[in-house]
Amino acid sequence: MTAVDRIRNVARREADAYSAGADRPLGAYVGTMSVYAASVAALTAAGVLSGRRLPERVAPYDVVLLGVATHKLSRTITKETVTAPLRAPFTEFDGPQGQGELHEEVRGHGLRHTLGELLTCPFCLAQWIGTAMAGGLVFAPRQTRLIAATFATVAISDALQNVYAFLQRQAEGR
Repeated sequence: MTAVDRIRNVARREADAYSAGADRPLGAYVGTMSVYAASVAALTAAGVLSGRRLPERVAPYDVVLLGVATHKLSRTITKETVTAPLRAPFTEFDGPQGQGELHEEVRGHGLRHTLGELLTCPFCLAQWIGTAMAGGLVFAPRQTRLIAATFATVAISDALQNVYAFLQRQAEGR
Protein backbone atom coordinates (compact mmCIF):
# COMPACT_ATOMS: atom_id res chain seq x y z
CA MET A 1 0.00 0.00 0.00
CA THR A 2 1.42 3.38 -1.00
CA ALA A 3 1.53 6.44 1.21
CA VAL A 4 -1.20 8.03 -0.93
CA ASP A 5 -3.45 4.99 -0.40
CA ARG A 6 -2.87 5.18 3.35
CA ILE A 7 -3.75 8.86 3.40
CA ARG A 8 -6.92 8.19 1.38
CA ASN A 9 -7.94 5.39 3.76
CA VAL A 10 -7.43 7.59 6.80
CA ALA A 11 -9.35 10.44 5.15
CA ARG A 12 -12.19 8.06 4.22
CA ARG A 13 -12.39 6.69 7.77
CA GLU A 14 -12.43 10.19 9.25
CA ALA A 15 -15.12 11.31 6.78
CA ASP A 16 -17.26 8.29 7.66
CA ALA A 17 -16.82 8.93 11.37
CA TYR A 18 -17.68 12.60 10.95
CA SER A 19 -20.76 12.15 8.77
CA ALA A 20 -22.46 9.62 11.10
CA GLY A 21 -24.33 8.14 8.15
CA ALA A 22 -25.45 11.46 6.65
CA ASP A 23 -24.51 12.41 3.10
CA ARG A 24 -21.77 14.97 3.77
CA PRO A 25 -19.59 15.58 0.70
CA LEU A 26 -16.38 16.35 2.59
CA GLY A 27 -14.22 15.63 -0.46
CA ALA A 28 -16.15 18.20 -2.48
CA TYR A 29 -15.82 20.67 0.41
CA VAL A 30 -12.05 20.17 0.34
CA GLY A 31 -12.14 20.79 -3.41
CA THR A 32 -14.15 23.98 -2.95
CA MET A 33 -11.79 25.24 -0.25
CA SER A 34 -8.87 24.42 -2.53
CA VAL A 35 -10.39 26.44 -5.36
CA TYR A 36 -10.91 29.36 -2.96
CA ALA A 37 -7.32 29.13 -1.68
CA ALA A 38 -5.98 28.86 -5.24
CA SER A 39 -8.04 31.92 -6.23
CA VAL A 40 -6.61 33.94 -3.36
CA ALA A 41 -3.10 32.77 -4.27
CA ALA A 42 -3.69 33.68 -7.93
CA LEU A 43 -4.96 37.14 -6.96
CA THR A 44 -1.92 37.63 -4.74
CA ALA A 45 0.48 36.43 -7.46
CA ALA A 46 -1.20 38.63 -10.06
CA GLY A 47 -0.81 41.59 -7.75
CA VAL A 48 2.87 40.89 -7.17
CA LEU A 49 3.60 40.24 -10.86
CA SER A 50 1.78 43.38 -11.97
CA GLY A 51 3.60 45.50 -9.40
CA ARG A 52 0.39 46.41 -7.56
CA ARG A 53 0.88 47.41 -3.99
CA LEU A 54 -1.60 46.54 -1.30
CA PRO A 55 -3.09 49.56 0.43
CA GLU A 56 -1.55 50.43 3.78
CA ARG A 57 -5.06 50.24 5.23
CA VAL A 58 -8.59 49.92 3.95
CA ALA A 59 -10.68 53.01 4.60
CA PRO A 60 -13.71 52.50 6.87
CA TYR A 61 -15.86 53.87 4.03
CA ASP A 62 -14.66 51.05 1.76
CA VAL A 63 -15.28 48.43 4.45
CA VAL A 64 -18.88 49.62 4.90
CA LEU A 65 -19.47 50.05 1.16
CA LEU A 66 -18.08 46.64 0.26
CA GLY A 67 -19.79 45.03 3.25
CA VAL A 68 -23.23 46.29 2.23
CA ALA A 69 -22.57 45.43 -1.42
CA THR A 70 -21.35 41.94 -0.51
CA HIS A 71 -24.49 41.39 1.56
CA LYS A 72 -26.77 42.46 -1.28
CA LEU A 73 -24.93 40.60 -4.03
CA SER A 74 -24.76 37.39 -2.00
CA ARG A 75 -28.51 37.55 -1.29
CA THR A 76 -29.24 38.37 -4.94
CA ILE A 77 -27.33 35.33 -6.17
CA THR A 78 -28.49 32.90 -3.46
CA LYS A 79 -32.13 33.87 -2.91
CA GLU A 80 -33.72 36.11 -5.52
CA THR A 81 -36.29 34.78 -7.95
CA VAL A 82 -34.58 36.24 -11.00
CA THR A 83 -31.32 34.37 -10.31
CA ALA A 84 -33.04 30.97 -9.92
CA PRO A 85 -31.65 29.79 -13.29
CA LEU A 86 -28.13 30.01 -11.83
CA ARG A 87 -29.13 27.74 -8.95
CA ALA A 88 -31.51 25.40 -10.82
CA PRO A 89 -28.90 22.75 -11.77
CA PHE A 90 -28.02 22.38 -8.06
CA THR A 91 -31.34 22.95 -6.28
CA GLU A 92 -35.01 22.11 -6.18
CA PHE A 93 -37.68 24.80 -5.79
CA ASP A 94 -39.43 24.59 -2.42
CA GLY A 95 -41.54 27.77 -2.43
CA PRO A 96 -41.36 31.50 -1.88
CA GLN A 97 -39.44 32.94 1.07
CA GLY A 98 -39.81 36.63 1.82
CA GLN A 99 -40.08 39.50 -0.62
CA GLY A 100 -38.87 38.31 -4.05
CA GLU A 101 -36.88 35.46 -2.55
CA LEU A 102 -37.12 31.70 -2.88
CA HIS A 103 -36.49 28.75 -0.63
CA GLU A 104 -34.68 25.98 -2.47
CA GLU A 105 -33.38 22.62 -1.32
CA VAL A 106 -29.95 21.44 -2.41
CA ARG A 107 -29.93 18.33 -4.58
CA GLY A 108 -27.38 15.89 -5.88
CA HIS A 109 -24.23 14.44 -4.34
CA GLY A 110 -20.58 15.38 -4.18
CA LEU A 111 -19.58 18.50 -6.07
CA ARG A 112 -23.14 19.19 -7.27
CA HIS A 113 -24.39 19.16 -3.66
CA THR A 114 -21.51 21.35 -2.49
CA LEU A 115 -22.11 23.93 -5.21
CA GLY A 116 -25.81 23.85 -4.35
CA GLU A 117 -24.98 24.65 -0.74
CA LEU A 118 -22.69 27.49 -1.81
CA LEU A 119 -25.31 28.93 -4.19
CA THR A 120 -28.13 28.83 -1.63
CA CYS A 121 -26.25 30.17 1.39
CA PRO A 122 -25.70 33.96 1.40
CA PHE A 123 -23.30 33.59 4.33
CA CYS A 124 -21.18 31.04 2.44
CA LEU A 125 -21.12 32.95 -0.84
CA ALA A 126 -20.32 36.25 0.92
CA GLN A 127 -16.76 35.01 1.60
CA TRP A 128 -16.16 34.58 -2.13
CA ILE A 129 -17.80 37.86 -3.08
CA GLY A 130 -15.99 39.78 -0.34
CA THR A 131 -12.69 38.37 -1.55
CA ALA A 132 -13.48 39.39 -5.12
CA MET A 133 -14.40 42.89 -3.92
CA ALA A 134 -11.13 43.17 -1.97
CA GLY A 135 -9.22 42.06 -5.06
CA GLY A 136 -11.17 44.62 -7.05
CA LEU A 137 -9.93 47.37 -4.73
CA VAL A 138 -6.37 46.41 -5.62
CA PHE A 139 -6.80 45.91 -9.40
CA ALA A 140 -9.66 48.24 -10.34
CA PRO A 141 -10.62 50.41 -7.36
CA ARG A 142 -12.79 52.92 -9.24
CA GLN A 143 -14.81 50.25 -11.03
CA THR A 144 -15.12 48.18 -7.85
CA ARG A 145 -16.40 51.14 -5.87
CA LEU A 146 -18.95 51.92 -8.61
CA ILE A 147 -20.22 48.33 -8.68
CA ALA A 148 -20.26 48.20 -4.88
CA ALA A 149 -22.10 51.52 -4.68
CA THR A 150 -24.74 50.16 -7.06
CA PHE A 151 -25.39 47.08 -4.92
CA ALA A 152 -25.22 49.12 -1.69
CA THR A 153 -27.81 51.51 -3.13
CA VAL A 154 -30.12 48.61 -3.94
CA ALA A 155 -29.64 47.21 -0.41
CA ILE A 156 -30.58 50.58 1.11
CA SER A 157 -33.58 50.79 -1.21
CA ASP A 158 -34.67 47.28 -0.15
CA ALA A 159 -34.46 48.27 3.50
CA LEU A 160 -36.50 51.42 2.85
CA GLN A 161 -39.11 49.39 0.91
CA ASN A 162 -39.47 47.07 3.90
CA VAL A 163 -39.75 49.98 6.35
CA TYR A 164 -42.38 51.61 4.11
CA ALA A 165 -44.40 48.36 3.87
CA PHE A 166 -44.19 47.93 7.67
CA LEU A 167 -45.37 51.49 8.31
CA GLN A 168 -48.17 51.08 5.78
CA ARG A 169 -49.38 47.90 7.55
CA GLN A 170 -49.23 49.72 10.90
CA ALA A 171 -51.27 52.62 9.54
CA GLU A 172 -53.89 50.22 8.19
CA GLY A 173 -54.09 48.50 11.58
CA ARG A 174 -52.82 45.11 10.39
